[in-house]
Amino acid sequence: MQDKQPVIGRFAPSPTGPLHFGSLYTALASFLDARSQQGQWLLRIDDLDTPRNIKGSIESILTTLAIFGLHWDGSVVYQSRQQAIYDEILDDMQALQLIYRCACSRRMLVSDSYPGYCKNRVISIDTPHALRVKTDQRVINFHDELQGDMTHQLTDPYEDFIVKRKDQVIAYQFAVVIDDDRQGVNQVVRGFDLLDSTPKQIYLQQLLGLPTPLYMHVPIIVDQQGYKLSKQTGANAVDLTHPEFILFELLVLLKQQPPLELQHAPVKELLDWAVVHWNPAPLKKVCKIFASTVD
Repeated sequence: MQDKQPVIGRFAPSPTGPLHFGSLYTALASFLDARSQQGQWLLRIDDLDTPRNIKGSIESILTTLAIFGLHWDGSVVYQSRQQAIYDEILDDMQALQLIYRCACSRRMLVSDSYPGYCKNRVISIDTPHALRVKTDQRVINFHDELQGDMTHQLTDPYEDFIVKRKDQVIAYQFAVVIDDDRQGVNQVVRGFDLLDSTPKQIYLQQLLGLPTPLYMHVPIIVDQQGYKLSKQTGANAVDLTHPEFILFELLVLLKQQPPLELQHAPVKELLDWAVVHWNPAPLKKVCKIFASTVD
């Protein structure tokens, strides 16, 4: 009988600002899921989209995670340092005719789906272009640990999606697949808002012969108007002055029902309890959670 493969999870924030309440919520869920199975929890900085990166954000993210006791295993991985690896794999895919150059501008496209204008055209390497992956009519089936069984056909809006942008930035869908495989990540816990990305990533995994991790998409935190907490909607940075209060509230929102006697407990004590008692089942089929106390 084979031993069970060790669990490897990860958290991969973008350095476009400090961590806010919603991103810390997802980080905590990912951390607890890995640690409750005696697994590793890795930290990867998604800093490929350099125009959006904000100076000082990386240091702020690392500090916030440390203050909340979310200590990662090994060294921090920076996607921006993996460019040569992405390009080498894309070159191989191009040689196998799995991807093609696309010179279309946004003005040419009337919707998010791509009608294949450039699929059979010869685009010069000197022409500004993106790289698109060729998709087919296959059906992508996967089981999400919280959202259940999912079925998606790789048609609208998944047609021939971009793997490298015209500005030469590697697309998220491609980078995350390569990085997860290189780091041995086999359990991905992330926000519900990324559920629609999963069929694209599984398609790339199948195309490249890579294993598919287990997925768990936790609810997103929304404000009083029902908008997801994000940097784009002006979500405030996490208050670092009383991490134990914030951590207790996060555990309540994760429906972990921490005992009231832990309300003023130190961070380590709270996390020790949470790791032992981690149970994501109450979050099943939940896509968003309203947090009335969050600005």
